[in-house]
Amino acid sequence: MSGPEPEAGPQEGSGSVGAETADLVAARRAAGGDRGDVGRLAATVERLRREVRAAQSAADGRSLIEMAKGVLVGRLGCGPTEAARQLASLAGQSGTSVLQLSVEIINQAARDRVSDVAAEFLERTAAESDGPDGAAAVRLRAAESGLLSATDAQAVAVALLENALAPLGALGVAIWLAGSDASLTLAGQAGFTEEEARRWHYAPPEVATYARLALTERGPVFVSRLSDSAMPSIGRREHPHGGRIAVPAGTGGRIHGVLEVVWPQPLAPQPPRIVRQIEALAELCAHTLEEPAERVSPSAPGAPPHAAVAELTTLADQLHDPALLLTPILGPGGGLTDFRIHHVNDRFTDPAGRFRSAVRGSSFLEAYPLAAEGDGLLEKLERVYATGEAFRTRRMALTAFIDDVPITAVADVSITRHGAALLLIWRIEDETARLASLLQHAQRLGRIGGFEENVTTGEITWNGQLFSLYGRSATSSPVPLEDLPGHAHPDDVTSISRFLRTLMHYQRDATVAFRLQRPDGVTRHIRIVAEPVLEEDGSLYAVRGAYQDISAQHWTEVALAATRDQLAYSEAESAERSRLALQLQHAIMPPAPAPLEAPGIRIGVRYRPAESEALVGGDWYDSVVLPNGQVLLCVGDVAGHGIEAATGMVVLRNALRGLAVTGAGPAQLLTWLNAVAHHLTSDLTATAVCGIFDPDRRVLRWARAGHLPPILVRGARATAFPLSKGLLLGAIANAEYVEEEVQLEAEDTVMMYTDGLVERRDTSVMESLTQLMELAGRDAVTLESRLDRLLTYSRSDTDDDTCLVGVQVR
Repeated sequence: MSGPEPEAGPQEGSGSVGAETADLVAARRAAGGDRGDVGRLAATVERLRREVRAAQSAADGRSLIEMAKGVLVGRLGCGPTEAARQLASLAGQSGTSVLQLSVEIINQAARDRVSDVAAEFLERTAAESDGPDGAAAVRLRAAESGLLSATDAQAVAVALLENALAPLGALGVAIWLAGSDASLTLAGQAGFTEEEARRWHYAPPEVATYARLALTERGPVFVSRLSDSAMPSIGRREHPHGGRIAVPAGTGGRIHGVLEVVWPQPLAPQPPRIVRQIEALAELCAHTLEEPAERVSPSAPGAPPHAAVAELTTLADQLHDPALLLTPILGPGGGLTDFRIHHVNDRFTDPAGRFRSAVRGSSFLEAYPLAAEGDGLLEKLERVYATGEAFRTRRMALTAFIDDVPITAVADVSITRHGAALLLIWRIEDETARLASLLQHAQRLGRIGGFEENVTTGEITWNGQLFSLYGRSATSSPVPLEDLPGHAHPDDVTSISRFLRTLMHYQRDATVAFRLQRPDGVTRHIRIVAEPVLEEDGSLYAVRGAYQDISAQHWTEVALAATRDQLAYSEAESAERSRLALQLQHAIMPPAPAPLEAPGIRIGVRYRPAESEALVGGDWYDSVVLPNGQVLLCVGDVAGHGIEAATGMVVLRNALRGLAVTGAGPAQLLTWLNAVAHHLTSDLTATAVCGIFDPDRRVLRWARAGHLPPILVRGARATAFPLSKGLLLGAIANAEYVEEEVQLEAEDTVMMYTDGLVERRDTSVMESLTQLMELAGRDAVTLESRLDRLLTYSRSDTDDDTCLVGVQVR
């Protein structure tokens, strides 16, 4: 397709020659001819084919020459003989053939799409060579001549392929007729097998093909290679790697179908001139797809409608919805510019309230200029007119101008194409009906029923929701207000009587809540709000109001009240438990006990409770001078919080005191204490450090049960005791503990503590312990100041309670 345009010349003949050949061959064989005779017969057939092609080409050429002669007759005012002589003379002077000159004269006279494309080719070839090459122009006009002589779309397809598209390298042409439902019917084809044509005789609207894509996008679709896409297409099986172009075939803004051209090989990007040439052929093809009744003059927008439009007018008048009948207004070039409001039915309602006569006969944009806004109603009309695919939507805004003031209404819109006309139906939303519907739904959702009772005539009006609230059928009689106590719970009769007296006697608005006892045995909680309606003289005329079913709200309030009571009880119980636990803890371990003087040592204690009183913990400490003169020193931590942890702490602390008077060492004491925690308590676990100080030798014997080891501060250096073996208390029945011995010196300080002093969420315990020893090694004036500093500047962040015991050797 990138090479020079081929010369117009003889083209392949029609199918009649093929049929004649078959008859001749059959007759020859029946006569018993040998193979040499068959060869001569084949040569004769080929000669006949060439003659037929030459005759067809000559006929097309003669028709174009005759058309050019007719143009010269009209322009020069001469006869046919003089026109022929002038045509031959002009061709000789220009150095072109009579056929090419004839095509140029036709193009100048026609000024149509084909003329524009042909002029473009002539200008290009004139710039690229010594003289113009009119082969493309001849092909286009020859194709047009073939289309005019064609009887149907099938003949048009053959003429297009032979005269114009085969020279471009194409091997197949498919002409699709677009249905009103956006379906595609194969109206004509050339270059495909009969089997393939039967397979593709119809493509439903839901089948996506390249022709369907061109129809939807209203523009050319280019496919360089079919194998790059899985989309089904005619001729795909024979040429899976070929290319194709699908172009909408339309006139006057209306698309009648699609012209699809197929190449056997991959298709390179085409220059714009080739694309415009194929678009011009598609426009020629569109005239064949038009219905005969629709071929009216495009330059006469006010021309009388044809029979189809007259029938559509009758149809519009029978519709119960407002309808407008629109006919296309075409510009000088044949393009769609607007629509004429040809007819409006009796039920037509203008958004701005104009009369029908003010709208009928005007252009659509003149009556509704804002319809031209982006994605507005005009765009929908153009699309339906072009493709034939119906359009429907809900709640579209329709705007008209009255004295330069925009008036907008909301409507449900439907657009359908019928021949060359459009039927536009809109149903403008009734605001009163919409609000009434909204009110009904609100009453249904709120379970509200309205009533009005005439006190003079006794007439009572209920809506349907009120019958439902009472559990009565819609055909039953409403219940008067004075009979209301008989339908209520006996305990609510007094409230209802007060309500009726306020409403009927004092003539003031009133409300009451009561229990309605329905005939089906169901009791509903109801609230009535009512007001009196007075005459001009002030006398009571009627009472109107509303019932509301508040059963769900009532039971929700009951459930919430019960929940609040339960929460209040739980909160009080939890507060009491926390108070008792805190009281028990403070009774055993005051937060700041006085220093304890013991033989050879001075003991200081600091206790920091948890940040929240609800987290009362099980941290504990003890120091007791035993009967043998030695001193028991211990720190522990019971797992958990609350009253259970506090009582567990008391059990372990008192048990250790009782066991220590036996004179046993720290390891043995922890063994016995483990048995107490495991057997004599329920699910109690704890950690502890137990030490016994001998003041005579300044020796501290100690053992640990899952607890952090003590810290020894000697001078300006702080070190941790070795991490000896020892499982936490209460984990197993029999646990072994290791006893260690430390020789102390005067002015040494031993720190025993619980994990609340060192625990951090973002730091390991060993790292926190190192930071604690660095802080403990700093110089301190007194033991109490050292303890206060450790408690103040420790880096713990778990908000757990903390116990710290300092033992200073004297």
